[in-house]
Amino acid sequence: MSEPELVASGVEQAPFILILCEGPELRVAAANAAARAVAPERKMVGRPLSEVFDDLAGQQWVDLYGQVYRTGEPVTGQQWRAHLTGPDGTVHELYADFSINPWRHPDGTIRGVIGSGVDVTALVRARLDAEQQNADLQQRYRRTRDVVTTLQRELLPRGLPVLPGAQIAASYLLADADTAAGGDWFDAIARPDGTVALVVGDVVGHGVTASGVMGQLRAVLHDRLDDGAGIAEALAAVDRIARRQSAARAATVCVAVLDPADGTLTYCTAGHPAPLVLPTGGGSRHLPVTGGAPLGTGSAFDVRTDRLGPGDVLLLYSDGIVERPGRSAADGTAELARTAEHAAGGRALHEPGAAPADRVCTQTVELLVRATGHSDDITLLAAQLVEAVPGLDLRLPVELSSLSAARRELGDWLTAAGAGDDDTFVLQHALGELVTNAIEHAGPQDDPVLLRAAVGPDGCLHAEVVDRGRWRPPVHHPDRGRGLAMTSQLVDTLHVERTATGTTATVGHRLSRPPRLLTGERAAAAPATSADALTVDEDAGGVRVSGPLDAATAPVLQRDLLRRSRGGTVAAAVDLSGVTHLASAGVAALHAVADRHRQQRTTLRLHAADGTPAAHVLGLVALPYSPPPGA
Repeated sequence: MSEPELVASGVEQAPFILILCEGPELRVAAANAAARAVAPERKMVGRPLSEVFDDLAGQQWVDLYGQVYRTGEPVTGQQWRAHLTGPDGTVHELYADFSINPWRHPDGTIRGVIGSGVDVTALVRARLDAEQQNADLQQRYRRTRDVVTTLQRELLPRGLPVLPGAQIAASYLLADADTAAGGDWFDAIARPDGTVALVVGDVVGHGVTASGVMGQLRAVLHDRLDDGAGIAEALAAVDRIARRQSAARAATVCVAVLDPADGTLTYCTAGHPAPLVLPTGGGSRHLPVTGGAPLGTGSAFDVRTDRLGPGDVLLLYSDGIVERPGRSAADGTAELARTAEHAAGGRALHEPGAAPADRVCTQTVELLVRATGHSDDITLLAAQLVEAVPGLDLRLPVELSSLSAARRELGDWLTAAGAGDDDTFVLQHALGELVTNAIEHAGPQDDPVLLRAAVGPDGCLHAEVVDRGRWRPPVHHPDRGRGLAMTSQLVDTLHVERTATGTTATVGHRLSRPPRLLTGERAAAAPATSADALTVDEDAGGVRVSGPLDAATAPVLQRDLLRRSRGGTVAAAVDLSGVTHLASAGVAALHAVADRHRQQRTTLRLHAADGTPAAHVLGLVALPYSPPPGA
């Protein structure tokens, strides 16, 4: 075998990925077995790299090949994540260490690009698993994360408004998770006239001083905009603060007021980068700056107007995403526009369930920062014009078996409306209690119970539960009354009106969804739980309960627990961490079982993991519990 044949054979069998691309179109000249195994059943040789790996568009890989061909400078990376689509349509996640180098003619001119890489997916997953199992590392990270997260939650909005015609999302990435929070801030304010004010600002510096100044500026600007002030008037108020405080001078801010009803946009860039618009059909455009200078510099605050179309995304950002190491402001701005466009159009990382505004705020940061790192805080705030979700209108049979379906339909509607998990949890519990009361107080001959809900232009949910049953004063019992008490604690407002022809319970609750405080940790998916079936399992540690515990299932659990504890004569432990819904009927059942154990002078221990629905409700009703053993 000749030397060229030996080389070709060795390259073909090499345990690393090798792809040779030739010419400005980067046509694949050769690909070894390891490369073909990454993308099976794809014809490679002779085709442009962008066609072979069209599913990587928006993930920067093909762009890097083009960059090396244009500049002649090699590029390397470690543990980059990629999503590849298999022949059967499934998406596979891959991590790779790679090196992309120029391929030159004998005279030194660029012939093409040589890309080589090693699949380190197993190594990365093993490392992640090891970190997950390392208690000391977890504890140290948790302490750091909790301190920074707590501080950030105090300085920044706790939630973003949920509006009928606009989807709002935000993300914030600290420059260094071990330092004090910086001076970036964002805000989104649902205004009385149905518009939403969007704000991104940046105070010079980091640490306590910058954070304190940021908090003052945000509070004043929020108050003025929430009170209906115009952009120039609101900025003039914070400008007066900046003139009096040297630490606030030269702070920059962009304020945009969007009307979801018709897409009208009014904005001002006070020394801050102008917003980016991502039209629903693709492409991007930066709005013109308004000419205003930073706060405290004596500038006027002129405003400009624009208009968004249905589905368009508006992105406000701080300069940390543009001024990254090794990037000029012009290059960083162009990269931001290109990457945000891919994320908005779903052409970057594979997250089919994420809304465009969410993808823009999270994927854009990950894709840009992994290539260069970042030296400053990064803030992104996005708003997309969406079609308003019609109100919910359910007619529920007067039977307890309809509770599970009602919770499921309410949850689906809240998710479609853009509500966060916390609000969904609260409203499923609160409205579930009201529906339970209506069913219990109505007779079988009465009309169905009505559950109606809608989100107003101010981001407040208004819901009502109506029954046409004849109100029957309940017989006094120590377990009664918990449902309305729980509901009043969970929602903002509750009003119950009883008449001779029925009862109407009205609930008001301002919806919000949390922004993303990024720390480099990818959120783990929550385990799937059943929304319909109650299960009770027993092991050496006691009884584990999973599923919904409501008026329909509570009697079943009460009988089961008393049977297992022989009427309360044997000590028992019940883990409620898997309970997906704990209604007042479930609380009453647990109280009844606990009372039986007290009568028999035996112990009943209730357990619920922190953050679970059961822990939340048990804390509200003052029923003693503790974390599961070993948690």
